[in-house]
Amino acid sequence: MTARKVALLDYGSGNLHSAQRALARTGAHVEVTSDFDAAVNADGLLVPGVGAFAACMEGLKAVGGDRIIGRRLAGGRPVLGICVGMQILFDRGVEHGVEADGCGEWPGTVERLQTDVLPVMGWNTVETPADSTLFAGMDADTRFYFVHSYGVRRWELPEPERLAPPKLTWTEHGDRYLAAVENGALSATQFHPEKSGDAGAQLLENWVRSL
Repeated sequence: MTARKVALLDYGSGNLHSAQRALARTGAHVEVTSDFDAAVNADGLLVPGVGAFAACMEGLKAVGGDRIIGRRLAGGRPVLGICVGMQILFDRGVEHGVEADGCGEWPGTVERLQTDVLPVMGWNTVETPADSTLFAGMDADTRFYFVHSYGVRRWELPEPERLAPPKLTWTEHGDRYLAAVENGALSATQFHPEKSGDAGAQLLENWVRSL
């Protein structure tokens, strides 16, 4: 099979080198880029993200990343968000009293987790749907690496719900929050697959195989 072309979006926020290496190990041809056409036309687009929600959105908009994501999804072309790259796909984020608009691809608010120890940092299991593509072939006790203080604690359904419901993966670490979402061409993980060893490698391989 011809190697899939994956664009790794460079907008000034994200662990690009680790993500690039992890994607390359799947056999994909990886291009780190902020070029609009290259990002739109690749077989898959990976959107990383590290840091504050508002700063990530500012960087994303500066390279037209929000338009890239929207253009790809309008054509049914796969996008995978990681960590804050997942968070910015939701309607809004609230950090330290500052509210910022996200890409609005999913309903919901990114907010501070209600747990005694922050940031959440370390390995944890997840509760996956039976028909998941990202987690296919993995055992229920598979662990992934998380490091964050904010997340999506509830899924807010739009009214009316016109599309097939997304596949939601949850986790608990003092609080219950979304660990991953699979919604047609758009998928995302709160944890870092590129830092999650063999489990993360399998997840990325599952995604690349689906492109």
